[in-house]
Amino acid sequence: MLRADVLAMSAYHVPAADGFVKLDAMENPYPLPDALRDAFARRLAAVPLNRYPVPDYAALKAAIRDRFGVPAACGLILGNGSDELISLLSVATARPGAVVLSAWPSFVMYQVSAQLAGSRFVGVPLAPGFGLDRAAMLAAIEREAPALVYLSYPNNPTGACFDDGVIRDILAAAPGLVVIDEAYQPFAPRTWMPALERHPDLLVMRTVSKLGLAGLRLGFMAGAPDWIGQLDKVRPPYNVNVLTEAAALFALEHHAVFDAQAAAIRAERAVLADRLARLPGVEVFASDANFLLLRVPQAPAVWQALRDRRVLVKDVGRMHASLHDCLRITVGAPQENATLLAALDEILVQRPGGSPPEGPRPGSDGAHPTTP
Repeated sequence: MLRADVLAMSAYHVPAADGFVKLDAMENPYPLPDALRDAFARRLAAVPLNRYPVPDYAALKAAIRDRFGVPAACGLILGNGSDELISLLSVATARPGAVVLSAWPSFVMYQVSAQLAGSRFVGVPLAPGFGLDRAAMLAAIEREAPALVYLSYPNNPTGACFDDGVIRDILAAAPGLVVIDEAYQPFAPRTWMPALERHPDLLVMRTVSKLGLAGLRLGFMAGAPDWIGQLDKVRPPYNVNVLTEAAALFALEHHAVFDAQAAAIRAERAVLADRLARLPGVEVFASDANFLLLRVPQAPAVWQALRDRRVLVKDVGRMHASLHDCLRITVGAPQENATLLAALDEILVQRPGGSPPEGPRPGSDGAHPTTP
């Protein structure tokens, strides 16, 4: 018989995107360049699919260390996306009375994974403007003694990096592990990776998804060897398949291509933020990620009107009261962003009186998924 809490849950919903301008999932809009496709296909064709993956992924770990600046003294663990790493952390720290704590709103899987593992999740509301509330975070840490603290850096869905001084205070106060999730680091101005050797209870988690390899489902986490060794005990054997390993090695050999794509996205982010801020009633929040959070009048209706125009964005308004009337929009390629802006101009500007639509049209699907 299934657990009652599982029966009460909703499945993670991913809407169909065929024929849409897809700006709802923080994906890199640029595919692998044509010049690399033949070499990539040959690399994958040579992979021995009849064999299990190598047990230690030594070559891939070495490439990750070199490319992402993992300190030599740190351990490294790989996962089938960062979602699996979050699950490993939840399993390894779960015990009666265990608490997982995060600034909130943030990545929903911190909460889901903790609850499925049997831990109690505590979300500490962000301060006005979506920064860390230092006093509230430190009070919650003292009160709850969490086994695990998550800090998304930059934060999803709000977009900006948290204040480093507050993070240092959290590291000093936390009795357990602190995980800084740097999923969006290719678009951010700084990283906590070099600080690992100074903070023995800090783990830094990354993914290659936002870099442009979302289809690979590869995440990694670095930290003190003792911690990584313990987490490796709960990692499923062969959790990274041979095609993912080969594809990731190939991509890391050509990392300059993905660095150039990230630079293009950062430049386009600035352009898109400026254009969005000029629309009537739109508030754009600062972002260090590959997406923008904005507040618009009657966001659910705007979401539906965009969907009617074949543009997918994410309505995050139901995640937390502080996100009321907020949409999260992935920074796309220039033409995708132009399509988005033209649609918003039609919805917000060209309507009589410049007012947003009143709601979903009769007979339309008014549901709007809110999980990130």
